Amino acid sequence: METVLHIVQKINATLSDYVLIALLVGMGLFFTVRTRFVQVRCFGEGMRAVFGGIRWRGGRQKGGLSSFQALATAVAAQVGTGNIVGACGAILIGGPGAIFWMWLIAFLGMATIYAEAVLAQKTRQEHADGTVSGGPVYYITRAFPGRVGKVLSVFFALATVLALGFFGTMVQSNSIAESVNGAFSVPGWAVGIAVAALAGVVFFGGAHRVAAVAEKLVPVMAMLYLLGGLVVIGVRIRYIPETFGMIFRYAFRPDALIGGGIGYALKTAISQGVKRGLFSNEAGMGSTPHAHALAKVKTPHEQGVIAMTGVFLDTFVVLTMTALVVISTLYAGGGILSGGAAAGVSKTNMAQLAFGSAFGNEGLGSAFVAICLCFFAFSTILGWNLFGKLNVEWLFRGKKKLATALYAALAVGFVVLGSLLSNDLVWELTDLFNQLMVLPNALALFALSGTAVAAARGKAPVCAAKEAPAAEPAADISRQGR
Repeated sequence: METVLHIVQKINATLSDYVLIALLVGMGLFFTVRTRFVQVRCFGEGMRAVFGGIRWRGGRQKGGLSSFQALATAVAAQVGTGNIVGACGAILIGGPGAIFWMWLIAFLGMATIYAEAVLAQKTRQEHADGTVSGGPVYYITRAFPGRVGKVLSVFFALATVLALGFFGTMVQSNSIAESVNGAFSVPGWAVGIAVAALAGVVFFGGAHRVAAVAEKLVPVMAMLYLLGGLVVIGVRIRYIPETFGMIFRYAFRPDALIGGGIGYALKTAISQGVKRGLFSNEAGMGSTPHAHALAKVKTPHEQGVIAMTGVFLDTFVVLTMTALVVISTLYAGGGILSGGAAAGVSKTNMAQLAFGSAFGNEGLGSAFVAICLCFFAFSTILGWNLFGKLNVEWLFRGKKKLATALYAALAVGFVVLGSLLSNDLVWELTDLFNQLMVLPNALALFALSGTAVAAARGKAPVCAAKEAPAAEPAADISRQGR
């Protein structure tokens, strides 16, 4: 296991330190400039579209999902352990300044995810029976017709199944098991079995069951976590200016806290911000377009601006709350991490320690984080499983019923397995396949950038969806879960 862990860490370091930084920052800057800062110009439009049409019961949509159901499913996937454990890991390794780089990646990522959602809508396939299918594999094959497109789309589909359907769910169940064990002393294997049983009920219900759960779960879990975070901020309010000061100061001089030369420390802070930022908001990764492709909207632009709000809520609201809580309690005011990493503090218990110190009861803090983490991680398991399933359906078009049934059964097993394995190995494997997903997705986004730019600028579309060939039927979204 140690050898495997070392190899995976080496690959991840190369990808996150060099390839991912160049791709994500470059892609974000590219779409930000070419769309004339769509994340700024159309931010209000996106917020009005989301919060002006929230319904507790979204209803069943023939052949797809409502725009809010699509967003809720996407946010369910985005808001997971990355917002708590991932953010804590970035701060612990890269210093508080890593949060600045996560903010930057998220700001640029809002333009990227706009492009992803637009392309998912433009290239989705609507069939005679009213069903809809879509996602990155469709715009990858549109961008690169022929053998190249087929190879890239298959590579993406396989990476997605492994990253989200299998290894990703392991990360989530692993974090649930550790937090529940720490808070309530429940054995990890028992937690894994319970989570797997609940997830399995939804897995076998199809896209509409996932959406129905997500649209109710996401608002509740977000409000619960934010209310708890506001309590901590209220208690530590005098340290909030210092907290923001540390984020900006250590963004450019992290060596003063994490040690090493300025070059090494800055690279560490940036790479942690990029890697954990990708894992948190998923902009550019190619995961959330699966949900946005299914939304029933008037124009692709409409779903594009709605998609941007998902990144905003994920990073600038939920993740920022984690950062403010952790830094204001553990770093600011002479906290236990003010001099750098300390014995007994890990990315898995930082949030518990932070909330516990503010609540005045370590057990209460652990219980609160465990409950929130259960909500976050479970919602992500559901969203990621759906995205993996859609790629299984695409890969095994001729035998998709058998393939998806086997996939769901394996996914349930991986949920249980995740609660038993080493946390470090699980995270590293997930990072590896997450990063591999970015490569074909980024190539397709650049190749079809004109489509997204045209939508952002209000021009005529340059790419139109076509009816799916009879030999390659799409996933029957409207019939799943009946």
